[in-house]
Amino acid sequence: MATVPLLSDEDLTPEARAVFDDIRAVRGSDFVNNFWRALAHDPALLSATWERLKVVMAPGALDPLVKEMLYVAVSASNGCEYCAHSHTAAARAKGMTPEMYGELLAVLGMASQTNALASALQVPVDDAFKE
Repeated sequence: MATVPLLSDEDLTPEARAVFDDIRAVRGSDFVNNFWRALAHDPALLSATWERLKVVMAPGALDPLVKEMLYVAVSASNGCEYCAHSHTAAARAKGMTPEMYGELLAVLGMASQTNALASALQVPVDDAFKE
């Protein structure tokens, strides 16, 4: 259960409505998900988060599918069920296959294991890796 009510379109301030309109235009869909509806209580935070997300997730040196897959991995590591589901759906829509998802989860599991081992053992970083 959300800690704040999820705002309907009718409950939005004009500032939040403008952000929702942009979300719809950029995504080419009438759907505005619950994350944005929760953030709409603070129109300034809603706008700042949406503007930053558009920049970060735009095509660049990394293609959008890779960015979505990274988002899935970080969301899983951080235990964010909402983001893991949301960005898994986005990655699938951008072409992530079941095989790619399986490999992503294998890398996530391997990294979690070796991170825990290296941290527990307090392994010093090799000088060669610091260059």
